[in-house]
Amino acid sequence: MKIHEIYIKRCIELAKNGLGNTYPNPMVGSVIVANNRIIGEGYTSPAGQNHAEVNAINSVKDTSLLKKATIYVTLEPCSHFGKTPPCADLIIKNKIPNVVIGTLDSHEKVCGRGVQKLMEAGCNVTIGVLEDECKASNKRFFTFHEQKRPYIILKWAQSNDGYLSPLPNPEQERKPIWITNQLSRQVVHKWRTEEHAILVGTSTVIMDNPKLNSRDWKGNSPIRFVLDKTLKTPNTSHVWNDSITTVFLMDEKTNAPKTSFKNITFEAINYDMEIAGQIATVLYENNIQSIIIEGGARTLQTFIDANLWDEARIFKGQIDFNDGTLAPRLQNRALEEKHHLGDDTLEIFKNNC
Repeated sequence: MKIHEIYIKRCIELAKNGLGNTYPNPMVGSVIVANNRIIGEGYTSPAGQNHAEVNAINSVKDTSLLKKATIYVTLEPCSHFGKTPPCADLIIKNKIPNVVIGTLDSHEKVCGRGVQKLMEAGCNVTIGVLEDECKASNKRFFTFHEQKRPYIILKWAQSNDGYLSPLPNPEQERKPIWITNQLSRQVVHKWRTEEHAILVGTSTVIMDNPKLNSRDWKGNSPIRFVLDKTLKTPNTSHVWNDSITTVFLMDEKTNAPKTSFKNITFEAINYDMEIAGQIATVLYENNIQSIIIEGGARTLQTFIDANLWDEARIFKGQIDFNDGTLAPRLQNRALEEKHHLGDDTLEIFKNNC
């Protein structure tokens, strides 16, 4: 492996430390090398705080080495003032002569301007080292800015015989019917800390009364989006509380109620038309970079039929229901990954169409 690739690979690993904490910023990793030795490392802090390059430069003990160093970064250094000053300016200020960049930033406020600023200041700039890997590490950020929608992950658990749930029992308490084991459920909560938002349909809320938080894993809980055409979910539901920012997607003919909750808002869409695209637009307008769609069957199938998804993560448990709500139909997609979590199976599909 070439030397630049070794250090960019390290940058990618560092960047993962920011997963779920950097929105709306991308998660970036940076390494500084002098005399064939790493002298500084950093990754993006939560929004409004230091970017990766700043943290890497601040970690250098002997700053005199910066004048003969190379700074590696997964994504083009920013060139504009946001909540923090431009990273390109900081690199120039510290007279770092060599800059190696994994991939350019497609954000309209950067998009080559960072590279231009560095080159005009006399920096030796190398672009495109492990470019595909660097783009993949920021798939949420690139999808949001290039496709004007969030990165969409479909997730469900199905029984061994292909059902999401058994036939409904009116006398049963409103709570989830678990198909998978505790380990699989913990993995799902870990995923929730990594994504910006989560979405479910009305039936899921009415039947399961989910909390949609990340209580089984340390980290941020995602913003909750609930499809509820006529706002018929009981106000005793867990989603009707102020603990997490929650957005109800109601029909445009439905009147939003007055509420004292500060973290509950309402967005209108036209339920008489195809809704997957409308939902994606609302999410984009709310600056949501990624979302997990966790149910129910109709909601998941709506996004599948619209071909509006990027990943599908499907658990299969050992239980049989024999009848009930069938799992969504995901056809003609190649299996990307397969894992075993105890006696559960997890299959991951990517939408490359």
